[in-house]
Amino acid sequence: MIVRVWLYLLAGRNDAAGAGFSGKLTGMTTGPQTDEALMLLYCDGDLLAFTELYQRHRLGLYRFISWRSPRQEWVDEIVQDSWAALHAARAQYQPIAGFRTYLYQIARNRLIDLLRQKESLYESDIGQGVEADDLTLESTQESTPLTRSPERNMEKKQQADRLHDAIKSLPSEQKEALVLQQFNGLSLEEIAVITAVPAETVKSRLRYAMQKLRAQLQNQTQGEFA
Repeated sequence: MIVRVWLYLLAGRNDAAGAGFSGKLTGMTTGPQTDEALMLLYCDGDLLAFTELYQRHRLGLYRFISWRSPRQEWVDEIVQDSWAALHAARAQYQPIAGFRTYLYQIARNRLIDLLRQKESLYESDIGQGVEADDLTLESTQESTPLTRSPERNMEKKQQADRLHDAIKSLPSEQKEALVLQQFNGLSLEEIAVITAVPAETVKSRLRYAMQKLRAQLQNQTQGEFA
């Protein structure tokens, strides 16, 4: 994927000399770097900095867009367009907000633009591109399917399917806030910036989303034993 992203970026780059983008691997200083520090290095032409940013955020960005996109075939396009837009706007980048917030805003705006071009698609379609196996609220530190028994794997898959169906049925704004918090680990303030609403509004959306999820999952469980 990263090779495709770079080919996509470089194919449309006509301003490299004027913008001071050397295309060389200048390298990074030793020790961990914040996302914002890496982005500033990338603005100066450090391709290793971009590689690190991409590795840190590629899965989270893909997951976010997968939940929001009404069509699976759009996801790769939007993700690649987002990285390309980040590249094109690097000269204007200012580390005012967090890098992840900045990146997700770019991707969300691209999706909104695409949805406006396809007005025949209904909002209720959003989230069709997500695979339930990719989206659980578990910690990644828990045992993997290879170390669990077949019965445990089946139980986990059934739980993931129920959770997926319940989340998919949420109103779009509540679903978006929930995914950003639970699957992407964003704070209320970060979600507020991305969605352009007050933090209190985000908090309300999350509260209603959790209430609906609990009610739906309880109803599903009760139905199984009825």
